[in-house]
Amino acid sequence: MQNDSIETLLLRHYGSTAPAPAELEQRLSAMVRRETAAVQAQQQAVKRWEQRRVSRRRVLQMVTFSGAGLSAIAVGLNTIQAPRRSAYSL
Repeated sequence: MQNDSIETLLLRHYGSTAPAPAELEQRLSAMVRRETAAVQAQQQAVKRWEQRRVSRRRVLQMVTFSGAGLSAIAVGLNTIQAPRRSAYSL
């Protein structure tokens, strides 16, 4: 898409005799302000998460629980597959 101005796009769509939509500039300005505020809020949230310190205790909890979860899955898979192996080996 070309980098056309709003006026050019309106002229192309509506023609030169059509009036501009009511309060177009105010609505566009408000939309730009809302989008700018949303982007800034998102950037601030990202910065907060990047600067947030993680305690050693929390890291240990995450490692322990993820390791325990993987161990539980491995044990569950072994118990499910164990009877099949013995049935095939007979």
